[in-house]
Amino acid sequence: MFDLEMLRVLGEVILLDLVLAGDNAIIVGMVASRVPEEYRKQVIFWGIGAAVVMRIAFSLVAVQLLAITGLKLVGGLALLWVCWKMYQDLRSGHDEAEQNAAAEGEQFDGLRPAIIQIVIADLSMSIDNVLAIASAARDHPYIMVFGLALSVAFMVFAATWIVTLLRKYPWIGWIGLLLILRVAFVMIYEDISHITGRTL
Repeated sequence: MFDLEMLRVLGEVILLDLVLAGDNAIIVGMVASRVPEEYRKQVIFWGIGAAVVMRIAFSLVAVQLLAITGLKLVGGLALLWVCWKMYQDLRSGHDEAEQNAAAEGEQFDGLRPAIIQIVIADLSMSIDNVLAIASAARDHPYIMVFGLALSVAFMVFAATWIVTLLRKYPWIGWIGLLLILRVAFVMIYEDISHITGRTL
């Protein structure tokens, strides 16, 4: 049976999945907008595919990743960077942020450079996604497994819908931002406490 604590953790994990999957989909869309039109569907396919493969791979070793000294600190700092980018996007609006990024970024002439950029972005986002979910739900292994599986499902089946939802209801993004910020600080705090051997 679910108690209130488990329901709270489950809600946090679902919201983390929702916001981070939306951000990943937006990144893929931004890169796709900077390639010739005939390549866009392929870029989106490979971008989403790479994100799914990386999430599955990192999910298989999520608990081991959390046990590596210093990795939560690095992951927490990376999540702070994700929070900063999310904050900028939420202030300007996702549509405007995408248009600015497409206008200011380099235009890709072919598939390979665009896919390489997406894979690099996916690598960072996938590690952050898995660490954030695993950290938020580590005391509830079944919720952690559910959250990691849901993350993959969102990327495969609902990425476009999630982006639309976040644009229509921007307050969801703000709540997600605060949640990711909290997870980032918890990860940093726990790793620093472990490294120094004392509670701060």
